[in-house]
Amino acid sequence: MSKVGKQPIIIPAGVQLIIGDNQLKIKGPKGELSQSIPNQIKLELKDLADKQKELTVIPKGEIKNGSALWGSLRALIFNMVKGVTEGFERKLEIEGVGYRASLQDNKLVLNLGLSHPIEIEAPPEIEFKVDRNIITVSGIDKQSVGQLAARIRAFRKPEPYKGKGIRYADEIVRRKAGKKAASAE
Repeated sequence: MSKVGKQPIIIPAGVQLIIGDNQLKIKGPKGELSQSIPNQIKLELKDLADKQKELTVIPKGEIKNGSALWGSLRALIFNMVKGVTEGFERKLEIEGVGYRASLQDNKLVLNLGLSHPIEIEAPPEIEFKVDRNIITVSGIDKQSVGQLAARIRAFRKPEPYKGKGIRYADEIVRRKAGKKAASAE
C-alpha cells in the first residue's frame, strides 16, 4: 500500500483533464502538460462541489513494483496540476567579485570569471528573470525548472572557503576555515 498513492488529487475549477489511452493531458490557465500512464495503473475521476474534481490513482491488481509506480505517478500528476495553476520557480543567488548575470533576448548570460561568458537559451516553457545577483527560473514543469536550475548552478558551485559561486536561495553552504599560520615552536 502506497501512502502517497492512495491520497486523492483535488483538481481545481479551471483545470481540464483529458484521459486517453495510456495518456493524461492537463490544461490550465498557465499551459498544458501531458504524462503517459502505465498499463498497470487506472485513473478514476469524481465530481465534487464547487466545480472541483477528485482524481484517484488506482493500481490494477498486484504488480511487482506497484506501490513505487503508484506513488510516483500520483506525485507527477499532482505536480502537473500545481504547475498549470500556480507554476514553479527556483531562485539562484550569485556571489563573488565580478560574477554577473544578465538577460539578452531569451538568453541568460553568465559572467563567472571564465575567459568567456556562458549563454543559456531558455526552452519555450521556461522563463528567466534577473534581479541584481538573483536569477529566477520559472515554468509549469517542475522537472524541467529544477533541471535547468541545477545546470546553471553546476557552472560554478559554491565553494566552502569564501562562499563564491552560484547557490540556491535556500541553500546553506558550510564554510571551512582556511589555512592557519603555523605556530612558532
